[in-house]
Amino acid sequence: MQKHLPTWSDDFSRRGVTQLAGFLAACAVASEPLGPSHTVDQFWHAFIVRTVDYTDFCHKIAGRYIHHIPEDEREHDPRLPEVGNEIRSRTVAAIAAAGHEVDLEFWPVLSATECTQCYQGCHDSPK
Repeated sequence: MQKHLPTWSDDFSRRGVTQLAGFLAACAVASEPLGPSHTVDQFWHAFIVRTVDYTDFCHKIAGRYIHHIPEDEREHDPRLPEVGNEIRSRTVAAIAAAGHEVDLEFWPVLSATECTQCYQGCHDSPK
């Protein structure tokens, strides 16, 4: 992680990886839209490019690949700040419900993010 985001401390990076793992675990069982914070999304981007490790991790926690759908690939919702706050609240609750600790430093209020959802089990997911 330090290679991709060298300005972040080792402690911050460890905590961020933990938050990403909790987010992906919540995505694995989500029935409603979830979305990473901007910071967690940066960790996701750094992990997803390690395709073998990311795919293995997804299969271990979800039994399938968890796709990342960037905001620019979906129709823009004019209510995005309101929707972002709803998604943030839902995401934080889902992470806790999945048995993971929520570090609120990584989950500030979402007003607009570049990625507001996971693919498997979330909004716009094929069922």
